[in-house]
Amino acid sequence: MRITYIHQYFKTPDMAGGTRSYEFARRLVERGHEVHVITGETNGGRARISTESGIVVHWLPVPYANSMSYSRRIWAFLSFVCRSTAVAGRLRHDLVFATSTPLTVAIPGVFAALRRRVPMVFEVRDLWPEVPIAMGALRSPVTRWAARRLEAWAYRRSAHVIALSVGMAASIRRRFPGVPVTVVPNGSDRALFGGADAKQAAAALRRATPWLQDRPLILYAGTLGVANGVDYLARMAVPLAGIDPDVRIAILGEGRMREQVRRLAAELGVLDRNLFLLGPVPKTDVVAFVAACDLATALTIDVPGLSPDSSNKLIDAFAAGRPVAVNHGGWIADLITASGAGLVLPPDDPAAAAAAVAAFVRDPGATSTARTAAAALARDRFDRDLLFQEFERVLTGSVRTTEGVR
Repeated sequence: MRITYIHQYFKTPDMAGGTRSYEFARRLVERGHEVHVITGETNGGRARISTESGIVVHWLPVPYANSMSYSRRIWAFLSFVCRSTAVAGRLRHDLVFATSTPLTVAIPGVFAALRRRVPMVFEVRDLWPEVPIAMGALRSPVTRWAARRLEAWAYRRSAHVIALSVGMAASIRRRFPGVPVTVVPNGSDRALFGGADAKQAAAALRRATPWLQDRPLILYAGTLGVANGVDYLARMAVPLAGIDPDVRIAILGEGRMREQVRRLAAELGVLDRNLFLLGPVPKTDVVAFVAACDLATALTIDVPGLSPDSSNKLIDAFAAGRPVAVNHGGWIADLITASGAGLVLPPDDPAAAAAAVAAFVRDPGATSTARTAAAALARDRFDRDLLFQEFERVLTGSVRTTEGVR
């Protein structure tokens, strides 16, 4: 098939950020499909076209950063809509695949599909507009009404919807019962995170990092946005320093709340003591940190709409056979509890979280059991190659169903 793949935040492995779209698009190319990705060049610059592992990537100059205000982000979304619609309208394709966030990617997706009379498959990575409404990003009745109308229009114009978690799929099915939905969660790249090269990189990282060496490491690698609530780790670091001063917390990433987290950690006296705030790094470097950590974390603020999240940072940890910890409920918390792959921490009690983490990382039996469980999840439920088979099945099935209707 000829596939137009629209994703505003497409990243390659040498860039900081999630690479789900790259990995799936690369596999589509390997299976003989022609794939054109339309994405934003978040640092600005000029429009350009490159080829990445056989994927033709159309880079559009649409600056974007999590540190932007909500209003600036909305303008970035609208700018991408205009530019991507123009590019998608020129391409010939048998299928359009659009992945959110933001929800506005549905606009160029639907336009391109209608123009060529082909199906669109829509992927939902977050429950928009439920999450931005809960976060206060969409405050006026008009913007909320418009966002809900756009959501309904996107789903009903889709031949199929892919959701990244069971919770997301359940929400869509409940509100739009006629829309076909398939769950394809984030995947584990086991060869990348769990292979010999990853272990060697982890050992080299520990040797080269004076504040780490052979000490236990708690890791957060991801966006430092409002929804993530990474200040939780700064608050947890205070009692943790008293319980076990050798335990280290490393935070990798960029985002709107980075400076606030840095200031808080400094005020609490834990910055560069037992908590280390590092910048965003490419996926290739994230591998070393994940393989080196004793516990990987995924955090959110206490907002119900965030619980269906499918965090790629935890799936990466599973791939490396690393235990994981969350401070929220939802399907990931249920999975951790059922499998024994890590910890579910209290959302509003950093002292209790510190005690639980300190006891866990110093318990060889508990960590060994959790590592085994994490590796089993990566192999049996989240292997990227297995998930790709379901992903491709949805795409090819959508084209066949549409052709049958014709």
